[in-house]
Amino acid sequence: MLMNKEQPPEPSITKQLLSASQVGIQIVISTFVGLAMGYGLDKLFGTAPILMLIFLTLGIIAGFVELFRTVKKI
Repeated sequence: MLMNKEQPPEPSITKQLLSASQVGIQIVISTFVGLAMGYGLDKLFGTAPILMLIFLTLGIIAGFVELFRTVKKI
């Protein structure tokens, strides 16, 4: 005998909108943190703008990785 498995209910529209807004905030924050870390290290070591560009790139990559993780969950 086949049993019908109940599917879990879809998340509410509010929860979906909250997840979508979270993605934008994560991208901005990770980019800013990477930029700030690179700027601070450049000032410390006198290597401007090499470390700033490296950490900015890493921050942007981290933001997009979180974007893909969040989209995968939705």
